[in-house]
Amino acid sequence: MHPILFTIPGLDFPVRSFGLMVAVGFLLGTWILAKLVQRGSPDPNRDLERYGALPVWVLIGVVLGARVLYVIVEVARQSATGQDYLSHPWKMLAIWEGGLVMYGGMFGGMLGGVLCARRLKIPIRNALDLGVTAAFFGQAVGRVGCLLVGDDYGAKVPERWQHLPFPITLHVPNPLPPYSLFGDANAGQILWATQPMMTIKALIVASIGLWMLKRRRYAGQAALVMVLTYAILRTGVEFLRGDEIRGLWFGGVLSTSQLISIVSGTIALILLIAARNRREPVIAY
Repeated sequence: MHPILFTIPGLDFPVRSFGLMVAVGFLLGTWILAKLVQRGSPDPNRDLERYGALPVWVLIGVVLGARVLYVIVEVARQSATGQDYLSHPWKMLAIWEGGLVMYGGMFGGMLGGVLCARRLKIPIRNALDLGVTAAFFGQAVGRVGCLLVGDDYGAKVPERWQHLPFPITLHVPNPLPPYSLFGDANAGQILWATQPMMTIKALIVASIGLWMLKRRRYAGQAALVMVLTYAILRTGVEFLRGDEIRGLWFGGVLSTSQLISIVSGTIALILLIAARNRREPVIAY
């Protein structure tokens, strides 16, 4: 685990692995989006310029959405952090102190993309298909940052499964490196390797999106399929998570992400079923 990759000489400025991997993931997602636009556009130069602003709007939506949902969850479950936010509302803005929820980021990014598409008169449903596909490829890289910093870790593995290799299980170093988020209680333990599982999950969803782009019967179908697939896979991974800070409900039966997965997956499934007979040209640009 390497929370700090290196320190810039002379500046004493640490380069953190999580921030770097998120930045690399954003650049990768932006590049893939450009390739997807070029692949189907009759005028790539014109459409690359139109779609060029989309990643920035999505990034803003991701950060704001992820932070807003984190604050809502903490306040709703009346945690110490949530009570602190109520007493000192300005701390809700302190993103640098940590506290982001992926589902909030996903829906916030979608909202940012929709607002950008409306402003630039880009077909919204096509923008969602392309943008969500590219974003999941980027997220796969960003999740590597979670592994390097020790965030989003798994629960302790029962003894009978501890022989399983990485990326199924993960041997936490002891002692922990500085700034690790695994927590002292996990030092030297064998945990479910949920971080690489989520990287694999993101790659599966992105690959399905890429496959759907060539086979979709209407604009927006690929995005719905990806939301449904993500909801199913995320629900499974959550059973192996060990960081209860994200919130547990109904006596610990379901996590916050599982609740959101059930709702979002159900909505996506209903919309897919309702549109099962739809056949319409994909107006892409």
